[in-house]
Amino acid sequence: MKQTISSVLQPDVDRRQFLRFAGSSAVVGLSPAVLYRSATADQPASSVDRPFFKTRGVVLVTKDLREVNWPQIAKEAGLSTIGTHVTPSEVAGFVRSEKGERFLDECTQLDIQVEHELHAMKDLLPRNLFDKNPEMFRMNKNGERVGDWNCCVHSKEGLEVICRNAVYYSRILRATTGRYFYWIDDDRPMCKCSQCRAYSDSDQALILENAMIQALRKENPNASLAHLAYLGTLAPPKLVKPEPGIFLEFAPICRSWAHPLAHTEVVGRETLSHGETLDCLDANLEVFPRETAQVLEYWLDVSLHSDWKRPVKRPPWNPAIFHSDLDTYAKRGIRHVTTFAAWIDGDYVREFGHPKFVKEYGDILLAYGREAGE
Repeated sequence: MKQTISSVLQPDVDRRQFLRFAGSSAVVGLSPAVLYRSATADQPASSVDRPFFKTRGVVLVTKDLREVNWPQIAKEAGLSTIGTHVTPSEVAGFVRSEKGERFLDECTQLDIQVEHELHAMKDLLPRNLFDKNPEMFRMNKNGERVGDWNCCVHSKEGLEVICRNAVYYSRILRATTGRYFYWIDDDRPMCKCSQCRAYSDSDQALILENAMIQALRKENPNASLAHLAYLGTLAPPKLVKPEPGIFLEFAPICRSWAHPLAHTEVVGRETLSHGETLDCLDANLEVFPRETAQVLEYWLDVSLHSDWKRPVKRPPWNPAIFHSDLDTYAKRGIRHVTTFAAWIDGDYVREFGHPKFVKEYGDILLAYGREAGE
């Protein structure tokens, strides 16, 4: 189903005027539509040759990609990158399908980079191996080996299986940027065996990632791999150092999107304040290189803002809050920004029409830093 937003999106604008307006604290409470129209009326287009943010992306599930022409939307919004989601086997099935092949071809034609941001453990360490070798799997707090989530990162055999499958999927799910994302299971427990229990979830994740990047770099010497700082791994690792090629991906899912991150006193989900969230980001940036760090946000994430239930809701998009957040990240040296936009699919378009805020998101990212001569 070919769908574009060309006919409904507002024309390109003088972004400097928009950003000066959007950055004013006086307009944070205005609706996005009023804010955008007030700042951008009848202004000529202007190009940005060297955007401050090198990665300007969205992360989508396969249903979104099957039902909506996301390569065209991304191109019209000035985005650089589309990330697929959720698991390696699911995305592999999609890219091997007719629609998946068409998606990849369109991204190539439109110069859109493709990455794959994946909760990967059940595919990298298949659960049916538990009966054969339970030592590869995590130990729970009761001292029992269980085959439900994640792995034992001190199992040599387990790491070999995981690394072999990481390379296997990298051949099917090629990242055009050379950046790979094989995450641990989503907010699930890690191993508590005698060797693992001294290591935090972040340290255990990094042990695993260090093994995978070595395997991936035998295949592709320029490959890099994300360390996802998210929920149980939001705090930085303390006992393990990243191997070359590991980069930080910071996903602040516990924040509030009704207020900028710069409002440090605001308390988001699970009683974590914005100040505490930023403290975790700063601590991670002491461990991982700033120049490769990426933020994975939720500004456009219909699935999260619908509480992962259908029917879907519109995300609480606010250009002024978004611009403030970009300031917060940019002053820390972060040049790679993406957001979940999951569930902007055929159902969403039928209910709400094409998502104009994607173009607004892309315009602000493209324009950011231009006044500073970046």
